[in-house]
Amino acid sequence: MNTDIPPERRTVALIAGPTASGKSALALALAERLPAVIVNADSAQVYADLAVLSARPDAAETARAPHRLFGHVDGAEACSAARWAAEARAAITEAWDAGRVPILVGGTGLYLHTLIDGIAPVPEIDPAVRRAVRALPVAEAHRALAAEDPAAAARLAPADTSRVARALEVVRSTGRTLAEWQGERVGGIGHAIRLAATVLLPPRPWLFARCDARFEAMMAGGAVEEVERLRARGLDPALPVMRAIGVREIGGWLDGESDRAGAIAAAQAATRRYAKRQYTWFHHQPPAEWRRVTQGDSDLIGEIERILPS
Repeated sequence: MNTDIPPERRTVALIAGPTASGKSALALALAERLPAVIVNADSAQVYADLAVLSARPDAAETARAPHRLFGHVDGAEACSAARWAAEARAAITEAWDAGRVPILVGGTGLYLHTLIDGIAPVPEIDPAVRRAVRALPVAEAHRALAAEDPAAAARLAPADTSRVARALEVVRSTGRTLAEWQGERVGGIGHAIRLAATVLLPPRPWLFARCDARFEAMMAGGAVEEVERLRARGLDPALPVMRAIGVREIGGWLDGESDRAGAIAAAQAATRRYAKRQYTWFHHQPPAEWRRVTQGDSDLIGEIERILPS
């Protein structure tokens, strides 16, 4: 199968928004009214190990419409935005070939940005350079960055360990700054598609209450057992699955560091903070033509159908 986006501009629907905003239910309802394929754009829902804690569609839901890129990555791997974007391009083309509308659904802004706008073609970092940079205390790395990439050092917080290390390893390994590489994005499909985008931004009190209720449901629906299975694998704590919201909090309860109520409260607070960051990103970052929906709309599905070119 050819996974390149064809030259004619074809339609991709997008339903995006913060966690617990109802985007998955809306996408499924729309998919049942169209010949469509739902393509995951949530960085947690790609992992096989996070069915419950990522609120991944269950078997009953996936039976109602074709779903792609859900639970297909083993937790021992880290799924990069570049990998996901390549897989999403293939899934989109597969949907078109089957005469269906691909519906992207999710809340991971980096994934969507990479797919639509492309990614900086930064070469592989020299492993020796990476090891040396990552071994530096963050304060020392920031001082080095100030000498080798002053603009990045000025832009980044001195305590931002991961971003400081990334900027420093790029300039040391490639001889060019990260900003220079980021000016040369490649692989984006935005120019080649018609994007019918809807961003769900419900009232924050409603959203946060939904986050709290959903985590309570997760606890009753197998989240503890999911964390026990994940911890039994002995995976690197730095992997995305081990840093997913709920894993650390439930793990602390299992280790006797908190009680059940404390674990739930901590995970709910972390979920609300995450939803707040996503809300802010989707409010400000996407193009103005992406439709923002802030209030309930009984005919939202019909309106989305009407903006999809036939």
